[in-house]
Amino acid sequence: MTPESLPDLTREETLRYGRHLILPEVGVEGQKRLKAGSVLLVGAGGLGSPLALYLAAAGVGRIGMVDFDVVDASNLHRQLLHGTDDVGRSKLDSAADTLAQVNPHVEIVKHAVRLDASNVMDILPHYDVVADGTDNFASRYLVNDACLMAKVPNAWGAVFQFEGQASVFGAPGGPCYRCLYPDPPPPGSVPNCAEGGVLGVLPGIIGLLQANEVTKLLLGVGETLSGRLVLFDALAATFREVKLARDPQCPLCGDHPTITSLIDYEGYCGTDPVQEEPVESEVISIHMDVAELSERREQGTAPVVVDVRNAMELQIAALADVVHIPLHEIPQRLEELDADAETVFLCHGGIRSMQAARFAQSQGFARARSLDGGIDRWSALIDPSVPRY
Repeated sequence: MTPESLPDLTREETLRYGRHLILPEVGVEGQKRLKAGSVLLVGAGGLGSPLALYLAAAGVGRIGMVDFDVVDASNLHRQLLHGTDDVGRSKLDSAADTLAQVNPHVEIVKHAVRLDASNVMDILPHYDVVADGTDNFASRYLVNDACLMAKVPNAWGAVFQFEGQASVFGAPGGPCYRCLYPDPPPPGSVPNCAEGGVLGVLPGIIGLLQANEVTKLLLGVGETLSGRLVLFDALAATFREVKLARDPQCPLCGDHPTITSLIDYEGYCGTDPVQEEPVESEVISIHMDVAELSERREQGTAPVVVDVRNAMELQIAALADVVHIPLHEIPQRLEELDADAETVFLCHGGIRSMQAARFAQSQGFARARSLDGGIDRWSALIDPSVPRY
């Protein structure tokens, strides 16, 4: 876009962005470039909140947001786009209302969809920069691949517990996400924030690093994180930088790419529902619904319930009459349980319990099962007196 074709700043905008205008690297032309720019934020949660707030305040003209979730009380310690009164509302509606107060000159475009291979190319190519704030591997690979195919840079970030990462993927000549992570981890091997937790301020720190990269990309100034991975340790308050190079063997951005179109990302990451195999000629689902467990507890026919969460989680919320064996101790302590008894493993949301149930089945516990949705779903649907976290 030539300087002559950039949109003019109104008098009110000139006042609002005055501290930008006096920066030689920004100036009037740079602020006009921000006004003409467009950014797609994938996710309106922990990372999407600081991204949206600061990009709107900076005067980015059009901000698209992709999210299909509603605000939950457990979001509020880190997702500052939303407040207590927004619990139960669409995250996009809540975000749009907040951002309208931050800067009414910015256009907010709401994409209330679950982003997948069938719709991503209808949305993503209409933006100048993408900022990926997703928390699952299927979405990360999807966004990465779509950005490469649409030639749109991806300001990427990720957080877990006390650690965060940030980089820029898909810039000309730079690496992509597949250069860093050629293959997804085994399903369930890496817990998400709901299972492992996250320090509330951490998404703010990483999200602002992403916002900084987006701003530089739109302005065309400075040195971006393309070819570099920033690692932040909140407990030690340290930043480290790792050099990243484009992998010539990368199946997407390498010299001889083998991925030339979008794929089945849920299947690729192993998150598709799988057909359970029969156990001893009888089809027994590895899943147990919270309603079934509640009913059987009332009837006095409840299975043995094994809580695989850590001790700190038990201090927050726990069920009565359960056995506690943390997940990492299951291989050594499985012999404490009766292999012939029906056993249901329990965790926070269902990921760790599924790992435990599958391991137990492999060790001869034919009737091992996992409680769908874990104690969080139990609290939401069965017993609200059990605290949620």
